[in-house]
Amino acid sequence: MADLAPPQPHRTPLTGPAEVVAVRWRRRIFAVTWLAYAGFYFVRQAFSVAKLGILDDPSVNTALTEHALGVIDAVYLAAYAAGQFLWGMWADRFGPRVVVIGGMIGAIAAACVMGLSSALLVFGGAMVVQGLAQSAGWAPLCKNMGSFFPVHRRGRILGLWSTNYAFGGLAAPPFLGWIAYSLFGSWRAAFFSGAATLGAVLLLFAALQKNSPRDAGIAEDDAPAEETAPVGRPAPATPTGGTHHGIALYRETLRDRMVLTLGAAYFLLKPARYAILLWGPVLVSRRLPDLDKVGAVLVPIAFGAAGVLAPIAVGWVSDRLFASRRVPPCVLALALLTAAMALFMPLTATGSVPVMIGVLAVIGLTVYAADSMISCVAAVDFGTDKGAGTAAGLVNGCGSVGAILGGLLPGFLSGGVLFTGFAVAALLAGLLMLPHWNRTPRAAGG
Repeated sequence: MADLAPPQPHRTPLTGPAEVVAVRWRRRIFAVTWLAYAGFYFVRQAFSVAKLGILDDPSVNTALTEHALGVIDAVYLAAYAAGQFLWGMWADRFGPRVVVIGGMIGAIAAACVMGLSSALLVFGGAMVVQGLAQSAGWAPLCKNMGSFFPVHRRGRILGLWSTNYAFGGLAAPPFLGWIAYSLFGSWRAAFFSGAATLGAVLLLFAALQKNSPRDAGIAEDDAPAEETAPVGRPAPATPTGGTHHGIALYRETLRDRMVLTLGAAYFLLKPARYAILLWGPVLVSRRLPDLDKVGAVLVPIAFGAAGVLAPIAVGWVSDRLFASRRVPPCVLALALLTAAMALFMPLTATGSVPVMIGVLAVIGLTVYAADSMISCVAAVDFGTDKGAGTAAGLVNGCGSVGAILGGLLPGFLSGGVLFTGFAVAALLAGLLMLPHWNRTPRAAGG
């Protein structure tokens, strides 16, 4: 796929006001796109927060049982996976702006519908819309970031940027729970407060975001010195918009061996992350039966907190220690994850809360390190500037199919079988990527 990108002329580094303006735009795009994806989580997590109130609300339709809520989760994840395969391609054709704004509007509308109704069919339909809307965020925003930052700095920059989803998953539940149960005493408030939060983010995004340096009024020759590719490397291209037919671009992406490898590895990795995100308190309670409900909810915070740090660390490592190679840090993280998953049951058999916190922190660090590198930095790099959205969408679509298993399996399997399966999956993901250890994106000379 990288062969399709025409070589770009080397850019002369600028100094003075033009360079200052370009750097300001890069910082602005970083901030507004980071906030945009974190904002999606304040609607995404509303349902998980509302479940506690729904199950205890006698006025709610009796069809909304625990099993029904689990099926609704699976419906959401299936819609989310389907959307990933679509919106990345649309972002390459029409630009990230229209896709992300459309996704935000859909997510807000679906949340408001769920806050107003308690009918099973309405919930199910709204969650389909929510899944499709939520999937409009990641791949287009990854493309947006890739358009403003060169390959040789993306590991550090996109690693730091990828903290958005770990932060969103960590901050949204307590915020929504506080508003719903402490301020208003109603599970419906979780949906409305999440929608209001994303609405405020939508206004900022619409006011501040641009698709590419050219759209920001920065001519291609006005790239700042930091953005200029090193001698011998093609300079990063600006987004191509609608100049390439989406289906043809998708076919080219499907023929790219590295993109397919990333997709397969992400499919194997993501069930573990989603199992802990969706079932963390339950898994903790099973291993620590003497711990109360509040403690069972708080202990998995270690998983999310480590997840905020992981993308920063792995991005720095990939750029500085491995010269912009994305596979080595992924393989190392997957190896550590394999060990942590295999040791989860024997280590937590002690019944020690500190041990549980430590194990979950290691799992969070390794899961999010591999996750952020595969789903964002590597997908954008190997997708090239022209097809970054399509590649990120395909990789994340594969991962989202795996996430469905992460939501379902903990309800059917014992802890020993579950974590052994996650260890095997992490090992297979690492083995898939190992042959590509020295591979770099062609835009970086590989």
